Amino acid sequence: MPATAGHDDKRTVRIASFNIQTGIRTRRYEDYLFKSWQHVLPYGRRFANLEKIAAFLRDFDIVGLQEVDGGGSRSHYVIQTEYLARMAGFPYWYNQVNRRIGRVALHSNGLLSRLSPARVSGFALPGLPGRGAVLVRFGAGEAALVLVILHLALGPQARKRQLDFIAERIRGFSHMIVIGDLNCSPKAREMQHFLSVTGLRDPEPRLRTFPSWRPRRKLDHILVSPDIDVRHIEVYDFVCSDHLPIGAEVVLPAATLSMAA
Repeated sequence: MPATAGHDDKRTVRIASFNIQTGIRTRRYEDYLFKSWQHVLPYGRRFANLEKIAAFLRDFDIVGLQEVDGGGSRSHYVIQTEYLARMAGFPYWYNQVNRRIGRVALHSNGLLSRLSPARVSGFALPGLPGRGAVLVRFGAGEAALVLVILHLALGPQARKRQLDFIAERIRGFSHMIVIGDLNCSPKAREMQHFLSVTGLRDPEPRLRTFPSWRPRRKLDHILVSPDIDVRHIEVYDFVCSDHLPIGAEVVLPAATLSMAA
């Protein structure tokens, strides 16, 4: 659904974040063992799962993806971000490869957008190789919206370094949204520090996204600056990965965004 303008010169945009686990459908802990081969070998039914994901994402305007394959042999050399963009009708997409395992796997973050970005940049995050961030700017000047897509490390010290790195990159912007698999809860010390130094807020910290078949923890987040009104936020009961997708309907000044043609 495209972004829609309101009578108060503001714009409503639907945003989602989804760790798609390279199109592997996980429904129980045993699947990590019995389906582990799907992380390294081609699997035909992966495309059927990606098509379901594309159908789900079709209703959003901007999507941040994590654990996307960027064209390895396990995904039949298909860049999954591009595949989802084509299947769901997104005119703009960006794939950031963070880790290469030969020709087998290209671990990536992805952006899908119906809005025309003014600039898209990929950054390697501090710590061990393999973690990255995508920084997207919509609009220009003081009205610009900065969106960051993240997939953070597993350890708290590494996550703090990575969040500090992002805090420096978004310093000075007024309109900000940070989304992604942050691998920690809203109450984690590194998360609380990040919120305090950036001024971002978590509209609904009680939501749970992991594991998808029995969610107990909130690892996936949509964080917004105080000026952004969140009309609705939810975690969707859509089990096509080991994470559930999280989505929000946010209200932005119309001047912030450049609409896609």
